[in-house]
Amino acid sequence: MAVQEQVYGFFIPSMTLIGIGASKQIPEKIRDLGGSKPLLVTDKGVVAVGICKQVTDLLDAASMPYVIYDETVPNPTDKNVHDGVEIFRKNGCDSLITLGGGSSHDCGKGIALIVSNGGKIHDYEGVDKASKPLMPYLAVNTTAGTASEMTRFAVITDTSRHVKMAIADWRITPGIAIDDPVLMVGMPPALTAATGMDALTHAVEAFVSTIATPMTDACAVESIKLVFKYLRKAVANGQDLVAREGMCFAQYLGGMAFNNASLGYVHAMAHQLGGFYNLPHGECNALLLPHVEQFNLIANVEKFAEMATIMGEDTTGMSPRKAAEVAIDAIRQLSADVGIPATLVELGKRYGKEVKAEDIPTMTANAQKDICKFTNPRNATDDEIAAIYAGAL
Repeated sequence: MAVQEQVYGFFIPSMTLIGIGASKQIPEKIRDLGGSKPLLVTDKGVVAVGICKQVTDLLDAASMPYVIYDETVPNPTDKNVHDGVEIFRKNGCDSLITLGGGSSHDCGKGIALIVSNGGKIHDYEGVDKASKPLMPYLAVNTTAGTASEMTRFAVITDTSRHVKMAIADWRITPGIAIDDPVLMVGMPPALTAATGMDALTHAVEAFVSTIATPMTDACAVESIKLVFKYLRKAVANGQDLVAREGMCFAQYLGGMAFNNASLGYVHAMAHQLGGFYNLPHGECNALLLPHVEQFNLIANVEKFAEMATIMGEDTTGMSPRKAAEVAIDAIRQLSADVGIPATLVELGKRYGKEVKAEDIPTMTANAQKDICKFTNPRNATDDEIAAIYAGAL
């Protein structure tokens, strides 16, 4: 905590519904927010597996008109956002429902920013650039990882610069967030693993953030506990509703932590991998997490030692430094258990991409400009960031 004048904020949606059957309240809650004709922002995958129909059936039963925009892509782009704005305006929509994981929510936040404030999405890169409140906005989550359904953050790819634009603005926090594990049972193991490790990254980075508070620590601690308790089970058996619900709470608590304590170099660096190669955000985070935290360890040995105990490791009789190393090892083991690739080269091959050492200087320079870096517990030079990328390669 600060040793000089410092005011801490705490941002969450006005209402959150978590649990089996929570999605049944979607029509009622969009009306409570003042909406009558929402734009439903989602992606082709959510449509293909039938989750979108589950939601539109609810809207149809409630006689609520809606328009679907399902062109969101992983690592949503400025074009996604501007196309969605055109559809919103053309069809006379007055509210927003985002349905999916982080991509759909981030795209929807971008659409809402422009509809409500004007301009282009590029105008909002940075912190608190909006001046007007958003339209009624309800976010329905279908993954357990990004927590974008409840945060004030959005990340949009600038297709001209091949850079992920980080947007942090308290006005884009959804009015209501819904997490229903029933909507998550069809999530495949690889996506369950990637999003679950994303949730862990949020909690870990927030826990050692330079602006962590007792409130964010409480959220981060419980999030880490729940990820280590339930992620392996959710990956092993997607129909396990107890594990799915456990991961709903884990990712939401991780969101509460980083939404207010922010993040660090894992995200600053992962954003570059996503923007440069269009690699999945969760897996990039998972792969970089142990590398970055090994670098960060000396900045807060005590918290890393505490983390090992939170993860369920027995550190009896160990020095704080040894216990801290155990926490890093536990992260590596969990990542391996749920099938995250061990290297960036391997990750690239999984998605038909070639991660090249020659791109590291450009990614390093962009990572140093990312807003997530500012709360990392240890300052890093360009050479140190480049070395972390190279070590993960």
